[in-house]
Order: sequence, then structure tokens, then C-alpha cells
Amino acid sequence: MNLKGFHHLTAVTADAPGNYRFYTEALGLRLVKKTVNQDDTSAYHLFYADGVGSPGTDITFFDWPVGRERRGSHSVTRTGLRVGSEASLGWWQQRFKTLGVQQAGIAEENGRPTLAFEDHEGQRLALVVDSHGDAHPWEQSPVPAEHQIRGLGPITMSVADPDPTDMVLTKLMNMTAAGRSGDTLIYRMDGPGAVGELHVTVDPSLPPAQQGAGGVHHVAFNIPYADYDAWASRLRSMRVPNSGPVDRFWFKSLYFREPNGVLFELATDAPGFATDEPMDKLGTTLSLPPFLENRRTEIEAGLKRL
Repeated sequence: MNLKGFHHLTAVTADAPGNYRFYTEALGLRLVKKTVNQDDTSAYHLFYADGVGSPGTDITFFDWPVGRERRGSHSVTRTGLRVGSEASLGWWQQRFKTLGVQQAGIAEENGRPTLAFEDHEGQRLALVVDSHGDAHPWEQSPVPAEHQIRGLGPITMSVADPDPTDMVLTKLMNMTAAGRSGDTLIYRMDGPGAVGELHVTVDPSLPPAQQGAGGVHHVAFNIPYADYDAWASRLRSMRVPNSGPVDRFWFKSLYFREPNGVLFELATDAPGFATDEPMDKLGTTLSLPPFLENRRTEIEAGLKRL
């Protein structure tokens, strides 16, 4: 029962059309699923990923009419996106300059060349050189295949007290403490390279973050479909308050908060986004799980055009 790395990360936008433009046109990711928040069908849930919608490549967004995030602790503070080579970082640095994307200089972080940047709402991101795992470029991306984003990792969260979080990560979730870099603790999962690396920064001086546009809602970890029931039993047996089983149709989920308040999800690697759409048509129409299909007309009427 080991985690396979990250499954997806879900953030918040207050500008779905601008979000769609940035992540598909500027970053060249594929919109693999255009759906709604199943708990709030007035809001889009947009999934951007690699060319085939692989688990571990998705950055997803809820579209809510909210103000900007107030940054702080008890939150995910940066999302890493993997690229294949240091030459790609130079290409992206020039692209960001041309597009006017806010960026920092290329620097080495934890042994990997890294280019930190932000989207138009202040979402904190970083391109990280890591060539582990398979690459699945999107043929229609405006970004050349050799420079395309390969997936997630590492992801950084901030906590005030590391000890309770460490207990959950190592004893419940079977991560391995892999050292530290300054005030940042590094944890490893079974995923190859950076997709299996969670960073926990310790800063008790920060106030708790207030969620909003440009912030992260939750981070999801990848589990084999066959292990789902065992993970549900594990959470129960260790008396971890959690959502209980939740079927999202494209994957199954379990939700719980770690002790510093960051929302975690365990999400299965199957059945996948091609369950209800052909691979070549992913994300081209509004996709709804079967239990919402009878409300399609109502739901579509409440959504803005992308």
C-alpha cells in the first residue's frame, strides 16, 4: 500500500476563460476533461494534463467567483511541473518573457534546475527538470513536443508544526523522510523522480492562508485501483476523519485533512478520462458523470463560455 506519486492537484480560479487560455495556449497543456464540481455544479472543474490524460499529470481548477488567495501557511504554496531537460527551461524562460508571464531566474533547487513563475491570478508554479517516467506529448499543443510539460512534481506545502504532519505522511501514508533543504522537509513516494516528491516547508511565523483565486484547494495522491478498499479500511482503522468512499466516475476518491489543515485526496489510477469520451475528443464537450446527466440542460445554462 504505497502511493504512486501525485495523481492531480486542484486549484482555484475566478476567471475560467482566462484560465483556459493560459493553461492551453501559454503552457500548452491539453484540456482532457471539461466538467463541473460534483458538489457545486455551478462551477467548472477543468482538468489540464498531458496528451493522454495520464494520472500524475493533471492540474485542475474549480471556477469560483472569489477574491485572491491570502497567502500563508497551512496550504500548498507551489506546484512543480516537470520538463525533460535544462534546455527546455531556457526555451520556457524566453517564452515567458515574450508572453509577459511573471517569472524568476533559473536556479538549482534540491539538485534540480528550476524556473519559478506565476499565472495571471498569482498561482505559484515552477518548471523543474526531471526526465523520469514516460512522456505523452499533445500533438495539438503550441509547445514543441521536446519542451512540453510532462506532469506534476514536486509539490510544496507550508505548515506551522511539522511533527503531526510527519506522523501522517510516514505512518499513515507510507512516505519516506528523505532529508531536508533549509526549512523544507522532503518526503518520497514510490513515483519515479519528482512526481513522487512532496516538500513540506516549516514556518510557524506565517498566518494561515485564506483560500481564494490563485490558491490551491487540495492535492491528490495516486493509488492503484485495486488498493482503494484497503485504503478506505486503513483510514477507518487508524481513526482518521475522512469523506468515506467517493466515486468521481473517472476515478475513486478518499478525502481527509492532515493535521495542519491541508486537504489530501487519495485518487485511483483508473478507470480514467477516456471512460466516457474517445481519446481524440477528450475535453471538447461538457462531460458529466451519469448521476448528473439528467440535469445537463440546467447545468449548461449556468456555465460561462470558455
